[in-house]
Amino acid sequence: MQDCCGRTIDYLRLSVTDLCSYRCRYCMEPEGVEKRAHGDILSLEELAEMAEAAVRCGVKKIRLTGGEPLVRRGIVDLCRTLRSIPGLEELCLTTNGQRLPQLAGPLRQAGVDRLNISLDTLRPDRFAAMTRLGRLEEVLAGIRAAEAAGFSGLKLDTVLIGGFNDDEVGDFLALTMVYPWEVRFIELMPMGPCAAWDKSCFLSVDSILQRYPTLQEIDPQGVARRYRLPGARGTVGLISPLSHDFCAQCRRIRITSDGHLKGCLHSGEELPLRGLHGAALEAAIRRGIAQKPPRHHLAERPSDAGRTMNRIGG
Repeated sequence: MQDCCGRTIDYLRLSVTDLCSYRCRYCMEPEGVEKRAHGDILSLEELAEMAEAAVRCGVKKIRLTGGEPLVRRGIVDLCRTLRSIPGLEELCLTTNGQRLPQLAGPLRQAGVDRLNISLDTLRPDRFAAMTRLGRLEEVLAGIRAAEAAGFSGLKLDTVLIGGFNDDEVGDFLALTMVYPWEVRFIELMPMGPCAAWDKSCFLSVDSILQRYPTLQEIDPQGVARRYRLPGARGTVGLISPLSHDFCAQCRRIRITSDGHLKGCLHSGEELPLRGLHGAALEAAIRRGIAQKPPRHHLAERPSDAGRTMNRIGG
């Protein structure tokens, strides 16, 4: 289905929880999130129903997000249900990796095609400081478990933050020389707790190209401009929501864990879906797609999202 700007919308980011096992400083306040009543969050049946309706509206790819999706009870069963939806071509999941040692195998068996693993630093002390609750070894063990379970083409998502991890870019690039992974650098976005951070924290990913001119451009994928170091097994992705917004190519919608459709991550506009079924649910999703905003306004002001990232779905 096409939106009002003629963009084909075929990608759904479906949030299954706003809870997380970490409390990353750019995403959450130190005390974390207030745990909501069980009934405030979509049930597994509601999530599956909305996913099926979205596929009938033209969605071909679903990515499960959170919060941290692997803290959601029944996540493997949900994956198995979603993978059986006729017409769904790709099922992906973004995770902080902490629970992959236990769940990578079951997720693969349930039909998850690809994993993105968040990893903002390769230094244990920095990892502990950023996540407040995590240990770097947990994520590294999760990566090993994902590979052992048969996941190929792993993507590591690294939020580029000035004064925090910009001196580790070379270390991340070195990973691509050894492993067939894609390391993706994502510009920090002014939303949630980090909206008030100093401007020096918000770096353009173009700075990586300036520092490492040997990076060779290859075919893009989705919203990522992609590169490869000579002789590398893996690749490098650059995602630039601020410096080179990709709104004109955006093909995604989002459904939050409490059942609201968002056409744009940074828009305050939300369409309630909960309580709708059948043709009414499908009509609401089509309306949300048709009304998808043309672009965000991060170049002029902080995000209008009205929620933190974990409340929306990463």
